[in-house]
Amino acid sequence: MNVQEFEGKNEQEAINQAIQALGLKREEIDVEIVEAKKSSFLFGGGKVKIRVHLEEDKPTGDSRSPEGGFEEKMCLFLEGLIERIGLPGKAQIAFREDRKLGINLLTREAGILIGKRGQTLEAIQLISNIVAGRQDSGNIRVIVDTQNYRSRREKSLIRMAQQTAEQVRRTGRPQLLEAMNPFERRLVHTALAGAEDIETNSEGEGLYKRVRVSASRQQAQQGRSQRAQRGRSEKR
Repeated sequence: MNVQEFEGKNEQEAINQAIQALGLKREEIDVEIVEAKKSSFLFGGGKVKIRVHLEEDKPTGDSRSPEGGFEEKMCLFLEGLIERIGLPGKAQIAFREDRKLGINLLTREAGILIGKRGQTLEAIQLISNIVAGRQDSGNIRVIVDTQNYRSRREKSLIRMAQQTAEQVRRTGRPQLLEAMNPFERRLVHTALAGAEDIETNSEGEGLYKRVRVSASRQQAQQGRSQRAQRGRSEKR
């Protein structure tokens, strides 16, 4: 069991910090309050510290390849990289697929390593693939993860997409989701691709864009027609 601690001015703020860092929903984390200091009239400074219990990462792949090989070099590179940013840990092969290598980072500071909405982890993966591209690796793409964040994030995004689609169906109003990287946007588009009454479109510039979830044109026209009929009935 892995344990991480978060602080806030109150319990809810500390929980929000944990949710944002770990990419989880409130009901998915086990919270233990370990310290609670009330603010005083003269000095203020209220603080709540919580402890979040997470399952340890379990190895899903083999050990590293022989010393000096591509896998060994990438693991050593990642260990050196996170150590230089003050987060020492171990790199472990998680899986091997066709032109794809998964590396899991084992560290006590997984929340910091993940960063806000996974942006720090995404930056580490980007750097890793630049380094991998300079080696004779056969164009292998490196997937960097910690604490199964990517799997949890995928499930969270799919739930969010489905909940947003239901909200659009109820209200008839389009919803604009948070900024996401290309992989995350593809997850949302794919999750809602089978819904004939819903359409999705990416908006914005650069790497991080937002997905707009709205009723399909046919569904929107039907909604306008129904509202018009109700309006005529009310006038009578």
